[in-house]
Amino acid sequence: MPGETVAALLAANAAARGERDAVADPQARISWAELESKSAAQAAKLVEAGVNKGHRVGLLAENSAEWVVWACAVMRFGAVLVPLSTMLRMPELEAQLRIAGVRHLIARPAIRDRDIKREMGTLDRAALPSLGNIWWNDVALPLPSPEAVAVAKALTEKLVPADDLAVIFTSGSSGEPKGVIHTHGGAIRANTSGNAARCITADSRLYLPMPLFWAGGFCTGLMSSLNTGCTLLTEAGSDARQTLAFLARERVTLFRGWPDQAARLAAHPDFARTDLSSLQPGSLDAIMPGDPPPAGARAPVLGMTESFGPYCGWPLDELLPEGKRGSLGKPFAGAQVRISDPENGAVLGADEVGAIQIGDPIVLKGICGCEREDTFTADGWYDTGDMGRLDADGFLWFAGRCDDMVKIAGATAYPAETAAALERLPGVERAVVCDVTLDGETRFSAAVVGAELSVAGLASAAREALSAFKVPRLWLLLGSADELPRLVSGKVDVAKLRETISAKGVTAP
Repeated sequence: MPGETVAALLAANAAARGERDAVADPQARISWAELESKSAAQAAKLVEAGVNKGHRVGLLAENSAEWVVWACAVMRFGAVLVPLSTMLRMPELEAQLRIAGVRHLIARPAIRDRDIKREMGTLDRAALPSLGNIWWNDVALPLPSPEAVAVAKALTEKLVPADDLAVIFTSGSSGEPKGVIHTHGGAIRANTSGNAARCITADSRLYLPMPLFWAGGFCTGLMSSLNTGCTLLTEAGSDARQTLAFLARERVTLFRGWPDQAARLAAHPDFARTDLSSLQPGSLDAIMPGDPPPAGARAPVLGMTESFGPYCGWPLDELLPEGKRGSLGKPFAGAQVRISDPENGAVLGADEVGAIQIGDPIVLKGICGCEREDTFTADGWYDTGDMGRLDADGFLWFAGRCDDMVKIAGATAYPAETAAALERLPGVERAVVCDVTLDGETRFSAAVVGAELSVAGLASAAREALSAFKVPRLWLLLGSADELPRLVSGKVDVAKLRETISAKGVTAP
């Protein structure tokens, strides 16, 4: 459809919503009219600087109204946005720049206590043959020529739904990051399918704590705002007092995102005296008045980066029907979901447990560097890696993961990735990583084999190589791989190792 592009959504919202807020952060707000004009002006500057349709443009910055302007500027004329996590360490960043073939990079020179400009000086540019320009977003790009303005306008007008929109990274089952490619039309259709169930309308003032560089923030936050015309409320910090003040000032109507953050806000001393009366049903239960519903009565939305966010759920302002509690609700309208035998690929019937697979029109276009046959089944479906069953009424029931993916602080992490990084450290002969629960939170732990190692040294080196949430919290140092508990098959007994680390592991300083 002609309207299924970011450029068309920006123009439509500017015409219909004008001076109403498109995005607000604690320091700034931008109307829909401003977002249209400012992103158009930035797009022309990017064209003047050498960016063209199809070029992949990385964006490394924290949540802000400015982030949204840059993102819209890139996407509106056919360049491909590559949102990059601010938690990436340089080896991780280098890998993602290489995998996505990023040609231009927009970055903040400093993020919190990190000197990104200095750190980026350690990048191996020889290993990044595609990367040309790096622009620091505290330095204005040159004003565009009339020719660049005309080219940017022409490219914007020629944008079609089949054009690539973004490459969004998620970890792969082998630990390698996956660059997931989505088109304008596919992303918009996927987002459209779930907005009603997620209670998002044009009048919503939507707050999500997720970073915009992750699928949770980009797909269910920014795209929901573009797609419905609602106001996106975003912030970079995580200070509960400041967040509560921000939400009250902005009259938030819908709080979605991580339940644990909502619970922390509700436990803060300022919560009781904060006016959140603007909140509407569909917001997370922890911050809503009244008693929470029984466990399993509310369906969690199910989605992934490859489906551009949620593809299954139940209206968030309603409880699941009796007899369906504990399910994930139903696939959203337009979302194709089937259950297949993981061994032979045969499509299974009602209440048979198998692999959850998704199909058009919500599914990804592809994965960077992967052939289509390595990404999709022979008949074009995508295997999510989740197991489940569809009952006779069409409700989806989750049965677990096919691999060892772990959610840590809302982010996807894989033990294999952290173990591989540890085994690259000097003196480490073997590393086995597993998840443990500490004080109600899932965290990684590691058993490390090697001579003359220290927990402090390992943790410090791991923090240099890995995002903070991937760094093990508990450490167990072993003198020999023979000390690892084994199954009869000879494989490491992860369950036993988890118990041992929980009992004997040392917390890093």
